[in-house]
Order: sequence, then structure tokens, then C-alpha cells
Amino acid sequence: MKLPEFGKKARVTIPLLLAAALCLGVLSLLFAMKADRWTLLASYFSNPWVVVLNLLPGVLLAALLFALSGRAYLAFLLAGAAVMGCTWVNWFKLQFRNDPFLFEDIVLVREAGDMAGKYDVFFPKGLAFTALCIAAGALALYVCARWKPSRRVRLATAAVVLALLFPLRAVYFSDSVYSTLTKNGGLTNQWDSTQVYQSKGFVYPFLHSLRAAASPPPDGYQEADSAARLAAYPDADIPDGQKVNILAIMLEGYCDFTDVPNAPALADEVYAPLHALEAEGISGKLVTNIFAGGTVNSERSFLTGYPVLPSFGAPTNSYVWYLRGQGYHTTGSHPGNDWFYQRDQVNANLGFSEYWFLENHYGELAGGGIAPDDILFPELQRLCDAAPEPWFSFSVTYQGHGPYPDDQTVWGGEYIVDAGYSETEYHILNNYFGSVANTGKNLAALAEHLRASDSPTVLVVFGDHKPWLGDNESVYHSLGMPIGCDTPEGFLCHYSTQYLIWGNDAAKAALGRNLQGDGPTVGPSMLMETVFDALGWTGPARMQQQRELRNAGVTMYHSVAQNALLNGELYDLADLPEPARTLLREHLCDSYYEGKHFRYGD
Repeated sequence: MKLPEFGKKARVTIPLLLAAALCLGVLSLLFAMKADRWTLLASYFSNPWVVVLNLLPGVLLAALLFALSGRAYLAFLLAGAAVMGCTWVNWFKLQFRNDPFLFEDIVLVREAGDMAGKYDVFFPKGLAFTALCIAAGALALYVCARWKPSRRVRLATAAVVLALLFPLRAVYFSDSVYSTLTKNGGLTNQWDSTQVYQSKGFVYPFLHSLRAAASPPPDGYQEADSAARLAAYPDADIPDGQKVNILAIMLEGYCDFTDVPNAPALADEVYAPLHALEAEGISGKLVTNIFAGGTVNSERSFLTGYPVLPSFGAPTNSYVWYLRGQGYHTTGSHPGNDWFYQRDQVNANLGFSEYWFLENHYGELAGGGIAPDDILFPELQRLCDAAPEPWFSFSVTYQGHGPYPDDQTVWGGEYIVDAGYSETEYHILNNYFGSVANTGKNLAALAEHLRASDSPTVLVVFGDHKPWLGDNESVYHSLGMPIGCDTPEGFLCHYSTQYLIWGNDAAKAALGRNLQGDGPTVGPSMLMETVFDALGWTGPARMQQQRELRNAGVTMYHSVAQNALLNGELYDLADLPEPARTLLREHLCDSYYEGKHFRYGD
């Protein structure tokens, strides 16, 4: 077939490629949200900043690929695969986890593949429509846009595109552009970071997330100032007679729903073990940065005290390193794969002397699979009893991980009072609370083991995030549980779990404390300081500085929503009254400094 001659002209090829690239950006906007498609799409075009910042990257990428390949159709095909491939990853993440696709997620491809196998993945018509649009566009360019630029033109085009990246980087990374110029608040609220992300399209907020992945310094950061502030708080040693063992366990998807409005009525056995231990210990609310996923954020915030997590690609200051320097044996367990969230590498960089995973321990106990709590908790008892004292153990369970079967009962009991739920809702709820009840039994058995021990041990237990309860939080919404982030109350319900600090008699005697009472509402980065405070320990430098922040009333900084809890009230960082605002900004800067300047070791 003879192709039309006009396709060989630059004045035809360039406009057609430009138009195709612009259409690609519009196609991405069409699938940038999980719901209210046409309403949100219209809102995008009401803000020129949102339109330009979402469409421009596709144009520049197509231009760069055209310069490299000299073929318009190939440039569009590759640009389309990149832009729409990421767009659909974002769409599926929003559907299953209510969690947008961030740049830092790229390094977790293996984890994403593993998780995808646990959900009922479906292929919507829009995915086929996208593929047809890209194929049709590439075919049209193959026929009608066949001008081949000279080597000089291609080099000049590539140079221009690359030169534009430097000024555009400042725009795409700017927090003021993200929070002000691209604000689309008529359809979202300031507390829900996922909604805010969707209100700005996909390509633009995805590129903006590169800033966080690159770990930029906080506003106002000066290395010398942070070094001087931290130098005023030298690390304090733990008195030898008070070096009690610490057994910390983060429970996957575990949350106490007994104080959540409109939650299902439950059998007493679901939370009775937890409530009994809470009556004997210190308990409080934990306001996490995550919802139904992102476990590692709560985990590493607790272990390090960083309100904004660094990369952990090298040995990094942490409370684990501090305890190791105080003579503690540092160990822990996770019955899942060691590569998940790169725990095998990161945990070593955080200071753990040893860590047990599926591959090196639990797989053999669980027939090659992931160990449930019935295996994990007794094994924790055994491992801790055999560890040299004093020891610090931190473990992450897997049993509560969603999704929960929605077509059968797997725990063999009735854990909820059926109030006319649909079959799907009933099975999801009953299976989740069946898992919680089983965890509670194992937790009670562990506490009884510690209670009978002469070895002074403090048990720290907390949930990493609220659980998955149906795609798009369907069960939460169906029951009317207030998890919407449009109010401070909804925001706190959305992100809250709980924590428990409990000590056996030997630990109470060694510390001279009864370890009872109500604990403050805190974020995961302030939980370890809460533990140290309960034990009467002063702790390392940054913890001492953090204690000054808490004494000023700030008990939580939410790294995603960028707000803080001051004396129980929620504030945007910019609206936080003094002196709390200055103390928090200094804490953010000094935490960044600590994350970059490793100072521990054997």
C-alpha cells in the first residue's frame, strides 16, 4: 500500500505528533480517578495549571523519544505505554487500596505483584479502550506522520527537552504549586491526601511524588543548625538495673472497632483479651499515616522516630541502633518473605543483629507458607526465652492481612452479630474479626507466659493501620462507619488504631513503675518515645528533643496530610500556633539531619 506523500512533511508530522501527545494526556486524565469520572474531569479543565502540568510531560516525553528514534509513531507508542501504563497502575491501586501510585512505589514492583495475586483483579473496558486508542494513534502517525528529522534536528530537540527539565523540576517539586495553584478543593477536602492526589490528575501528582522519593530537605533546613540543636541533647544511658527486655509486636491490620460508630456488634471473645491487658497496662490511640496498606510506614516510624522516612539504603540512625549500643541483643520476626519491602536489607541497616523470616525460619514451621499467629506467637516466646539478655525484639505479623474471603467463613465461628448484612459483607466482617479473635487468644497466651517469667519484660503491641474491608472501603461505607476525612473526627477515625504498653511484675519491680493508665494519642514516630517515657528512660538525643515537642502539646505529625495534633486538635502545619510550629519545624529538620548522618555502630 502506498502511503500519502504529505506524511513526509515536517509541517504535518510535528503538529500530528503534538496533537497525539496532548490526547494522550487527556486520556490519562480520563482514568486518573477511581470514581466521579466526569465531574473530576470537568474540574481538571477548570484549572489551567492542572491541565498544563498533566499534559506537558507526555508532550516532552514524546518529543524526546521522537528525537531518539526519528519515528513519530514509535515515539507515541512508547510514550503511551509509559504514561497509560502508570495511569492504570494508579487506577488499580485506588480501586483495591484507596492508595495512589507514588514514584517510590516503582522500587516495590515485586511486592505489588505479590499483593495483586491476593485480590480479584479484573480488566475494565477502559483498559481495552486505552490500548485501542494508543494503537489507533500509532497507526495514524505511521500513515500520516512519516517525516524523519536530520541528526542535527534530533540532537537539538533532545537538548531543548533536557534543558527544560531543570526549570520544570522546580515547578513540579514545588509544595506551593501543589497546595495552592493546583488546588481543586471544591470536590475534595484538605484531610484526605488520596482525594487531594486525584483532584490534580495523575501525571502531575505522580511526578510531584518524586520529590518525596528523593528525600529533599524540609523547608528552612540548615545542616549546622540541626547539628547544634542535637548536640545540646547528648544520648543518655539506660541504668543497668533498668535494662528490661522489650517485646514489641506490630499487628497487621489490627484495630479495635468497639469505639467506632456503626461498627458491627461483636462477640465478647473478639476483643476481651486486648481489653483485659489494657486494664493492666498503658493504652492509647495511634494515629497512623496510612489506611489499609503501607504497613512499613508505621513499622519504620516506630523503630526510628522519623516523622518523614528516609530511604534506609545504608546504615541509618534508629532506636534499634541506640538499644544495641546500650548492650541489647536486637532481634525480630516476620513470617512473610524477607524481600517484601526490602526488609532483609533495611532491617540490617536499622541495627537488627538477626531477623527471622519465612526463608530462614518460619517457612519450615509452616509447611513452606506464611506462618499464622498460632505458629508465630509461640515461636516468639521460644526465641525470646533463648535470647541473651537484655534483648529488644520487634516482630510484624501477617495473619491480619487483607483481603478477607467474601464467599465463605474461614474461622469456623460467629464473631459478629448479623444485622442483615449482605452475604459478601458478612463474610468479610466475620473473617476479619475471626482473625482478630485468634490474635487476641495468642496475645493473651503470650502475656501469661511473660507474667510467669522472672525475666523483666515489657510488651508493646500496636496495629499498623485499619484493615481492608472491601474494595473502595465498601463495607465501611455500607455500615456508615465515619472514616471520611472531610472532618477532623473522620480523619482521626480513618487513621487511628491503638497501642498497648504492658509489663510483667519483674519489669515493674526493676523500673519502679506500675505501668498503668491512659496513654496519649500519638503518631507512630512518637510511639517509642511514649514507651521510653513510660519506662522512665531519657533516651537518645533526638528523642529528648522530640519530648520537648510533646511537652508543647504536639503528639502527632501526619507526613501524608502534613498536619499535626496539638492538645488533641488537628491543625495544618502552617496554622499551628507558636511555639509548637517552630518546634515541629525544627524537629522535621533535625530528623532529616539524623537520617543523613549515621553515628552508631558496633
